Amino acid sequence: MTLEAMSTSEQLQGILDTLPAKPGCYLMKNDTGKIIYVGKAVNLRSRVRSYFHKSAQQDGKTRQLVHNIADIDWIVVGSELEALILEMNLIKKHRPRYNVLLKDDKRYPYIKVYWTEDFPRVTITRNMVKDGSRYFGPYTSAWAMHQTLDILRRVFPYRTCDRDITGKDARSCLYQDIKLCTAPCVGAIDREEYRAVIEDLCRFLEGKTGPIIQRLQAEMEQAAETLRFEQAAVLRDRIQAIEKVVERQKVISTDQMDSDVIAMARSDGEACVQVFFIRSGKLIGREYFILEGTEDEADSEVIAEFVKQFYEKAPSVPPEVLLPNEIEEARIIQTWLNTRRSGSKVKLSVPRRGKLHELVEMATENAVETLKSLRAQWEADTNRQTQALAELQEAFGLPEAPNRIECYDISNTQGTASVGSMVVFVQGTPAKNLYRRFNIKTVVGPDDFASMEEVLLRRFRRWEAAQSAQKLEKKPDPSFSLLPDLLIVDGGKGQLSRAVKVLDQFGLIDKIIVAGLAKQEEELFLPEQEEPIVLERHSQGLYLVQRVRDEAHRFAITAHRKRRTKLGLASRLDSIPGIGPKRRKALLSHFGSLAAIRAASIEELAAVPGITEQLSQAIQSQLE
Repeated sequence: MTLEAMSTSEQLQGILDTLPAKPGCYLMKNDTGKIIYVGKAVNLRSRVRSYFHKSAQQDGKTRQLVHNIADIDWIVVGSELEALILEMNLIKKHRPRYNVLLKDDKRYPYIKVYWTEDFPRVTITRNMVKDGSRYFGPYTSAWAMHQTLDILRRVFPYRTCDRDITGKDARSCLYQDIKLCTAPCVGAIDREEYRAVIEDLCRFLEGKTGPIIQRLQAEMEQAAETLRFEQAAVLRDRIQAIEKVVERQKVISTDQMDSDVIAMARSDGEACVQVFFIRSGKLIGREYFILEGTEDEADSEVIAEFVKQFYEKAPSVPPEVLLPNEIEEARIIQTWLNTRRSGSKVKLSVPRRGKLHELVEMATENAVETLKSLRAQWEADTNRQTQALAELQEAFGLPEAPNRIECYDISNTQGTASVGSMVVFVQGTPAKNLYRRFNIKTVVGPDDFASMEEVLLRRFRRWEAAQSAQKLEKKPDPSFSLLPDLLIVDGGKGQLSRAVKVLDQFGLIDKIIVAGLAKQEEELFLPEQEEPIVLERHSQGLYLVQRVRDEAHRFAITAHRKRRTKLGLASRLDSIPGIGPKRRKALLSHFGSLAAIRAASIEELAAVPGITEQLSQAIQSQLE
């Protein structure tokens, strides 16, 4: 049977005719083999085939999806729950273009408590791993999370260092003096007492403040009765600090409810979901999340996708989740949430009246206001980018605003592990998927000019290769297939002259505006122009140039550090002037290992035949 909506290729028709009538996941791919949509179904055959019927293609998003399908894979599973879990994992892995996705979800930070350590540290992380630690979050505002930790550290002084805690250190650090650490390193607090403090911190983050205050009050009274007045004063201050924070938490209910309240606002293709976290009847926090790919999707579908993606990453699930509307997959999602929660089961509900309904309405109002604020911010950012590009167009005398800007920088340590960076900004914003790094191969020693020349030669050779690939109808590397409208090298006239030399070699000197950015005065030097371009201080054009330069510098340093670490001690030893194969062998024979060489004193190094005192100093300096 052929499909109604459109003529499909023989390959697709063959796939559709042989789909199994079993539960599973399907992966739709475009003509390059990239996964563009992942879905699940109780019956793969009927669900996948439904996309190709006219009745399913009423909205633009589905029509566009179907138009781009060139191949379909499927995976059969044993149950609807297994299909749900597999679908979430596949979406997280491939982030398909046509799925509803949490925007920038990989970046959300968490508070991490290293509970498996005898004296747990508290830090910030962006990755949750199953290592026995406790996690709290995710937070959408790193600034707000840091503010939270600042408060917590004053109330529950925890350590942040990576010392090996024995309790026998000679002295503690400054944090004990300013009462931001209880100093287990010098034995000022024992293991049980310290872990009790961190347990209180965890309970506080969970919203369970009542039991903490009751226990601290009992301990304070006992300390006072046994004349330990200093300890009683510390406990009193801690109680007051907790109560001060709790006073700012809005009381939602007197029945000690633990719930997450979810609501949503939508406008012009954007969707903002607001989550209220209610613990023990108090609103202890709220976060907003932006979703992409929501065009033409029903509210219920967007909410369902949010619930799955949010709780797949959330460290804990409350016993109740309040939703703004019914979702089609409520039963199976609720079954899955129960597997994520120990103890009582999870209830998904849509309150229709009363206080719970008012809570959802309050969350909805907050979502609406948040989306309005974000849209105003996005529009302001767009206006600033437009202004910056217009200022650069005028400054460089370009016929149009520079749509694509590339910037290059070199990073090395005394000529070792040299790396060049290429960053790309498109329409004033970083296109990080187009960034590239170059390990310097032909330059010996700290020669940034020659390194820059090598990087640019390789970049434009790849541009030539991309042109050839396009002629052969092959897909070129997008980083190199287009030429920049503006090319900036980090450095003054010296770096500029090397860039001009390369562009001239490829016949591009009249096609690309090239500038050298001098670090000190932020001046832009152009070929054959004596006077530099000086952009007005505090102008959007200068801010954009500085941001592009800073991004190239950051990317180069990051790549250099990774390469230096990868090269290891052995390569660093080889890179020291005066250390050849013979002396390297003598050092290894004498000390037995690179670690022993690094630990040796200058006198011990100089005792090796052929190693002078000057070489000893160079070895110690390089390997430190």
